[in-house]
Amino acid sequence: MLTNDDQFAEAAYAFHYQGVARRVAGAKFVYAGTRGSNLRLCEFQGNLLVAQMTRVLEQTKRRTENATYLSQMLAEIPGIKPAKLHEQATRSAYHLYMFRYDASAFAGLDRGKFLESLQAEGVPCSAGYGEMNKGDYVSALAQDKHFLRIYGEARLKEWLGRNQDCPQNQQLCRQAVWFTQNMLLGPRADMEKIAEAIRRIHKHSAELAKAKA
Repeated sequence: MLTNDDQFAEAAYAFHYQGVARRVAGAKFVYAGTRGSNLRLCEFQGNLLVAQMTRVLEQTKRRTENATYLSQMLAEIPGIKPAKLHEQATRSAYHLYMFRYDASAFAGLDRGKFLESLQAEGVPCSAGYGEMNKGDYVSALAQDKHFLRIYGEARLKEWLGRNQDCPQNQQLCRQAVWFTQNMLLGPRADMEKIAEAIRRIHKHSAELAKAKA
């Protein structure tokens, strides 16, 4: 789609991208003030995806093996707790690889500085989506005229309060570290480099905490 109207371009982008405003790489998701769909796959991209389905099982197997190996190594590092699969799960797509980071085991080095240090070691990472239950989009639902007509103001206010009081989610969002799935498609040596980078940060965490204070 081509347009010379910036406002229309922003609205169109938000509509096809779940109501999220355009953003630069690495920036947080920002609610654009409107609902949206998830219509981001065109026919050309669909054909590319179909062609890649021939290798999905092989890649899933590789990600699983690498994730298992990485988790074994990270679990040995104080303050690092890899996410577990549910006991009834037989496999994971590992669209994301996640673990918890406990700053108290890293001399108080806060997560933001830990992420910066890990990226400086050449390991791409992020803090994830954050507390989406407290996002503008969720808050706006409680003011939606259609929902107000159906549920009433008092019920929506009570729902919003319950929805924003999620202590376990809050703790997880403040500790989470994410790797994208493509990081699990490399050789086993890549997993060892990731673990070694985190060990190095742990070893020098006190110095990093002071230097980055």
